[in-house]
Amino acid sequence: MTVTDTAELRTFATDEDLLPRVLAPYKVHCRYLLTAEVSGLADGLSRVRATFSIPESCYIDDTGHLNAVEVNIAYNQMMYYLVAKSVKEGLLTGFESWTLEDFWRHQLPDILIARFASRFQRPVDPRDFRGEMEFRSVDRRSPGGKPLVMATTAYRYGDAQGGRCDGEATLAFVNIT
Repeated sequence: MTVTDTAELRTFATDEDLLPRVLAPYKVHCRYLLTAEVSGLADGLSRVRATFSIPESCYIDDTGHLNAVEVNIAYNQMMYYLVAKSVKEGLLTGFESWTLEDFWRHQLPDILIARFASRFQRPVDPRDFRGEMEFRSVDRRSPGGKPLVMATTAYRYGDAQGGRCDGEATLAFVNIT
C-alpha cells in the first residue's frame, strides 16, 4: 500500500518517546495510532506508514466500519506524528528552522486542515487497520507579511480484508516565524 512511488532516503521506526508526546492532547480512549514508520523522501518531503486500532468509537455506537470522523482523527494523529518526526530528523522542506519545541508550541493552535476529502471504496475494519500519508508539496508564503506554510498531502487506509479509504488534505501552518 503506497500512496506514491517516490524514492525513500532514510526510514525511522516508531519513536517510542515521541509517539506518546504527540498523542498527549488526545483523550486516552481516542489515541488510535499504534506504530508509525517515517521515511524521508528524495524530494525533501516525507511519508509515514502506520498501524491503528479503534476498539470503540469515541462518539457513536459501533458502525462496524471506519467512518468519516474516525478517518479524520486518525489522519490528524498520523499527520502530527509525521510532522514531529520530520522536524526531529530534519526531513521536511519548509521546516528546516523548526525544533521540536517549535512543533509543540504550534501543534494545536497553528496547524489547520484547510481542506479534507475522503473516498471510501470498501469498508475498513476500525479495530485493526493500517494507514499511510505523505507530503506532496510544501509552499512557504507571506500573505500580508505574515509567514504561512501550505502543504498538500495524500493518505490511504486499508485492512486485511481489502477495505480501502483514501483522500487528500491541504494543511495550513499559520503564525509561523
